Amino acid sequence: MIVLTTPTGDIGRQVLDRLLDHGEAVRVIARDPARLPAHVRTRAEVVDGSHRDAATITAALNGADRMFWLVPPAAFDHPGSAKRHYLDFTRAACRAAAGLGVRVVGVTSLGHGYRGEAGLLSAALAMDDLFECEGVHYRALALPFFMENLLRQARTMREDGTFALANAADRPLPTVATRDVAAVAAALLLDPSWTGAARVPLVAPETLTPEAMAAVVSDALGRPVRYRRIPLPDYEAALLRSGASRATAQEFVGMVAAQNDGIYDAEPREPGSATATGFRQWCREILGPAAQS
Repeated sequence: MIVLTTPTGDIGRQVLDRLLDHGEAVRVIARDPARLPAHVRTRAEVVDGSHRDAATITAALNGADRMFWLVPPAAFDHPGSAKRHYLDFTRAACRAAAGLGVRVVGVTSLGHGYRGEAGLLSAALAMDDLFECEGVHYRALALPFFMENLLRQARTMREDGTFALANAADRPLPTVATRDVAAVAAALLLDPSWTGAARVPLVAPETLTPEAMAAVVSDALGRPVRYRRIPLPDYEAALLRSGASRATAQEFVGMVAAQNDGIYDAEPREPGSATATGFRQWCREILGPAAQS
């Protein structure tokens, strides 16, 4: 039995469909089961509740031997630290998985070994330490910047010919497509051979600067698109205007500052860490159609 968290999330739903297509027995934890597609409600066991709750996660793991784990983001106006959110969310699951011998495939950040503070990314790395310290059989999918983050700006790319981030224009920014994350997660959950703890970095085959990304986006959309860098103080101010708490805004700023400082270069990557989907392919297959719709 495989337990799956965040079954309606960008990554979770793709992992879930792969597992169901493989014919696996799956149990999903959902705070709002009504949001689950009909085919999931008929083919998977559903546990109503939050995977942060000790009673819920313990019940869900009863009789299971594998789990897909992803901590959802804290509320935008959450006043506390991201690290506390990640660790509070994970403790009960970590204890239950260790006690029951459940193998866990988790979503985390690339950057293990980075010595500075990194906002949201530091929180994810602290979560990994918790799993490993408890002796959980754990595979940490270590991820950089999601290509799908750019989908939020598809309309702006089409109408204004720009996209904007706070990342340095001329510093390579490793990326990954969520479909590749889901493919590797599902493969690990279906593989009975691994034990112990290890990290699994996943990065697209080419690493481009945001300026180079803009050139690729221009080709995919068939119109000039330029990159606009947002200064970090302006980025923080925009987050606050959008309703973020001061703590949340600072966590996002800390994340981007660490990306600009090379956090993703701190963790060694083997040649096998390259994923199937390149940025150009993703722009042609996903971003281009989204911008035209």
